[in-house]
Amino acid sequence: MLFNVLCILIAAQVPSVPGLSEVPPAPPQDVHVDKWLLTWPPSPEDGNVTYTVQYSSFDSAVWMDVPACVHISSNSCSVISTKAEGKHGCVMLRVQAERRGLTSRPVKACSQHGDSCTPDFSLTAGAKPGSLTVLLSRNHSLAQEHGDNARHRVYYGKEGEPRQEYVDAVSSVTIPALQVGQRYCAEVQYLYFSTPVGLGACAQCELIPEAGEDSKQSEIIAAVVPVVVVLFILIPVGAYFLIFQYGTIKQLLRPPYKIPDDFLLDRFRENLPVCSSSPTEEHCLVITSFSPKVVSK
Repeated sequence: MLFNVLCILIAAQVPSVPGLSEVPPAPPQDVHVDKWLLTWPPSPEDGNVTYTVQYSSFDSAVWMDVPACVHISSNSCSVISTKAEGKHGCVMLRVQAERRGLTSRPVKACSQHGDSCTPDFSLTAGAKPGSLTVLLSRNHSLAQEHGDNARHRVYYGKEGEPRQEYVDAVSSVTIPALQVGQRYCAEVQYLYFSTPVGLGACAQCELIPEAGEDSKQSEIIAAVVPVVVVLFILIPVGAYFLIFQYGTIKQLLRPPYKIPDDFLLDRFRENLPVCSSSPTEEHCLVITSFSPKVVSK
């Protein structure tokens, strides 16, 4: 018992080592750019948290500090100076939180408005059961200069979860095999060859609808409409030929047979008595003329 008390007293007298129990601060959330002003919500933690903004140019994998945004305590910073650092003015931006020498993981910024360095897109859910269609345009400034070497990278995932899955596409793309009844979000960024460039477009989310009555009605309509269209075309065409082309149709249906010119004469000859020239048979006299018989009174 006395030994336990002594251990407690000794532990109480030992000064705490700074940073021994420290953990890195939480990373900033919802980092976005609007007209070259980078903003993010203030940290819910104590006021000892500061932030540093970094940028990466068009075709570089090196991240450098933005001079005006190093160890700042505010939750916004102008990054207009980085526009001249990247080709076409395209740069990527990220922010990390710091506290007592410990840093959080960096969080990339997104842009809420499409421009020459940020793609503009929209989402459509339910085009096919369990699918999400990302509508993209292939007519943008990077594509005009670099052709199909400038593509889109679409990051997607369930709402509230990291978007680790992605698909690369030149234009609009449909993502299949998603869980119905779940909300999925997508972010889009330009891709030059295999390197992401520019600010990505901020996430948009859509609910994947379940296959219900609406989808069944759509399937029925999709099956009935072609039949109605075909009938609508065939009925007038058939009526036209029956009314105005009756003679031509009758002529085409007539069998290919020609009646001989002596058809009736052959039938008459078949009904005449047959005269035999055999000597054992009765001779037939051919009547050449008729004389009237005079009957006396």
